[in-house]
Amino acid sequence: MTTTTSMSWAQQVRREADRQDAVILAHNYQDPQIQDVADHVGDSLALSRIAATSDASTIVFAGVHFMAETAKLLSPDKRVLIPDASAGCSLADCITADQLRAWKAEHPGAVVVSYVNTTAAVKAETDVCCTSSNAVDVVNSISPDQEILFCPDQFLGAHVRRVTGRRNIHVWMGECHVHADISPSDLVDQVRADHDAELFVHPECGCTTSALWLAGQGELPEERTHVLSTGGMLDAARATSADRVLVATEVGMLHQLRAANPDTTFDPVNPHAICPFMKQTTPDKLLTCLREGTDEVTVDPAIASRARRAVERMIEIGSGRDH
Repeated sequence: MTTTTSMSWAQQVRREADRQDAVILAHNYQDPQIQDVADHVGDSLALSRIAATSDASTIVFAGVHFMAETAKLLSPDKRVLIPDASAGCSLADCITADQLRAWKAEHPGAVVVSYVNTTAAVKAETDVCCTSSNAVDVVNSISPDQEILFCPDQFLGAHVRRVTGRRNIHVWMGECHVHADISPSDLVDQVRADHDAELFVHPECGCTTSALWLAGQGELPEERTHVLSTGGMLDAARATSADRVLVATEVGMLHQLRAANPDTTFDPVNPHAICPFMKQTTPDKLLTCLREGTDEVTVDPAIASRARRAVERMIEIGSGRDH
C-alpha cells in the first residue's frame, strides 16, 4: 500500500479530493503547480459556473475570496472551501456596500453595473453584474437614455465608455493594483523593442488606453493589438501564428497561454505583475484545506439571494468570461 510519505504532493491532493468528494478549481493567476493539479482552470465566473454543474458536493476554489463567494452564490447547497480565507482583492476592496448605497442615493434611478470582481454584499446592491469580456454587451443591453453607475474598475469602465460611446456612464475610481501597475511606459518600451509582436492587454490594465493610442498612431498595427479578458486571451493564443506575444496581465496567465500554443513565445509586459493575494494559495495550504475542510466560505442568505439575481441577470445577457 502506498504511504502518504511516499506519495507526491499532487498524488496526495488528488487522494484527498476524492475523499472529500471535492472538485478543485484554480484561477488563471494561480501558481503553475496549483493550476496543474486542479480539475479546472479558468476565470472566476467560468469556474463558478462549472462548480454549479459539478456532481461534487465540495468546491475548493484556489483563488481569492470574492471568487469563492461567487461560487457559493451559484452553488448554495454545496460546501465551498478556499485554501486561505484572508486572500482578498485590491479591486474588490475598492468599494463597499455602504459606499455603493451612498453613490446610488446621489443618482436615483441609475442602473448599477458591477464587475464580478466585487464582494457579495456589493453584488446585492447591484442591478446586473458584468465580466471583462461581456461588460460592453451588458451596458448595451441597457436603454441608451438610462444613467449607469459602473463599478469598481476605472480602467474597465473607461474601456466600456470608449467602446459604447455612451456619456451617461459614471465610473467608480477603483483599480486592481497589479493591473494598474502595468504602466504605459512598460508597454511603450516593450512595443518599441519588438514591433512585430502581438499585444494582449487586459482591460483592467493602466496601459489599455496607451495600447489603443499606439495602435491608432500606427506604432503598433491595430490588427495585432487586442484588448481581451483572460478567456479571450486563451482563444486568441490558440489562433495566433505570431512568433511572440506581449501579455499585459498578471503573470500567472502565461502558464495557460504557453500550454495553449507552445509554438509562440508569450512574454509579460511587466514581469513583476504578480498578485500577492493569488499567491497566498500555496501547495501546503491547498493540501491542508482538503484534509481539514478549511476555510469554509458562507454568504448570508438574504445577501446571497439579492447578489445571485445580479449574477443571473448577467448570465441571461451573455455567458461572458472574466479576469
